[in-house]
Amino acid sequence: MGLLETALSQCPCGGDRGGDNGVAAMLTLLGAMCAWWLVSRFWPAGRKEGSTAMRRTAKIVVVVVLIAVVGVVAAIKSGGSRPSAAQTSPTQPSGLPRLVDLGSVTCIPCKLMAPILEDLKKTYAGKLLVEFIDVAENPDAGRPYGIKLIPTQVFFDASGKELWRHEGFISKEDILAKWKELGVDLAGAAGTPTFTRMEAPAPDGRPAGSVCYMCDGDIDPKTLVVVQTDKGDVRLCSPHCYFILYSCLTQDKEGFEKKVSVTDWSTGKVIPARTAFYLYGLDDKTGRPTVKAFADKGAAIRERQGTGGSIVGWETLQGKELAARCGFCDRAVYPEDAALVLAEGLYTWGCCSHCAMGVAARTGKDIEVRQKDALKGEVIVVKTMNGSVASIEPKTAVAWFGLKKGPDGKFVSAGCFHQGFFINEDNLKKWVEQHPRETGKEITIAQALADKMKLTPQQIQKACKIGECAPK
Repeated sequence: MGLLETALSQCPCGGDRGGDNGVAAMLTLLGAMCAWWLVSRFWPAGRKEGSTAMRRTAKIVVVVVLIAVVGVVAAIKSGGSRPSAAQTSPTQPSGLPRLVDLGSVTCIPCKLMAPILEDLKKTYAGKLLVEFIDVAENPDAGRPYGIKLIPTQVFFDASGKELWRHEGFISKEDILAKWKELGVDLAGAAGTPTFTRMEAPAPDGRPAGSVCYMCDGDIDPKTLVVVQTDKGDVRLCSPHCYFILYSCLTQDKEGFEKKVSVTDWSTGKVIPARTAFYLYGLDDKTGRPTVKAFADKGAAIRERQGTGGSIVGWETLQGKELAARCGFCDRAVYPEDAALVLAEGLYTWGCCSHCAMGVAARTGKDIEVRQKDALKGEVIVVKTMNGSVASIEPKTAVAWFGLKKGPDGKFVSAGCFHQGFFINEDNLKKWVEQHPRETGKEITIAQALADKMKLTPQQIQKACKIGECAPK
């Protein structure tokens, strides 16, 4: 089996890499059998006839055969060596750096490379030559590169000198980063995202008591939840935001619910959360749960006659609220609010678009994320491979990285409720205009993934956690 044929059977998603070793082993075994036959054929005859010449002849033949076998094996081994970094490309480029991708149109990683190569070719026309060689259709064109696997990408400088090569799938961002590392900065000329808003048009003038501790949204007095702490009351806009808080806490939560009060929907009075009755329903348009608290079961029944739903107690409500969790930070989520994440056959959720990407970092698996555009609701599909973005549909999709200024004046993440994906930059800008308190910057979805992939296991365990429930 030749090198090209071996490479075709060894795309990174599977296959044995020992094709040449198998041939060498077969020849070695064949040589040994030949040597054994010659010895058994001539040596006994030589001993019987006392012929020194015959024995000498047999020894010479054995040595010659073994030398021939060793030579063939060595030739096979040397034929499989790849070009060194100092070698030049089989076809000299015309004064531009060149990226050559060797693969086929059938292997999965090769298919994922195709849109990336096309994007690079269009985006960096006149700055970078991008070439694809189908080694299945044209093995002679690929043979001079001495590849072992497909796909393989080979980086050449403007003079044709090989600088680096990579085996397997590689993302556009990683390709650009490698070129920059090699001294060719292509990204600077590519129109990377530049939209930012680091200062809100006007200060947030809302009273502190009217702002939800978790989501920063306005608090409806009819759904107010209060958690009493030694440092003051923590106010939340709904039972759902309370359970998000509860799922994030790392402090001892034994008996924590005794500190929690909810608001009676019919009277507006604050009542203990554990003894309340909850009317649990679904929004007609979105299917998102709705929760109303009542001190009196009769009042809950009367409300149900007009709206429908089920009346449940605290334990049942808690079980339902904590049933769906983020696959990255383990926060409680409503699936209607979350990104759907498929991780190698298993479904989970991302509490926000960025945490959805973080599932790849937490699990180490390739994932598919389905996140709705935060403005209009169109679904954006992102697929990853080996910790990098493999594909995005639509290709124009971008991410918003919500930021806020910390006490020291430095910007930090504004939290999960302030992140999002958009099908294009125009939608992002319209969304920012509709949310005057939002500050942050536009980034690529690949950057959103890269930020999560850089986290250590210890940082992932602490992601989105709240050590102690206390007022901000």
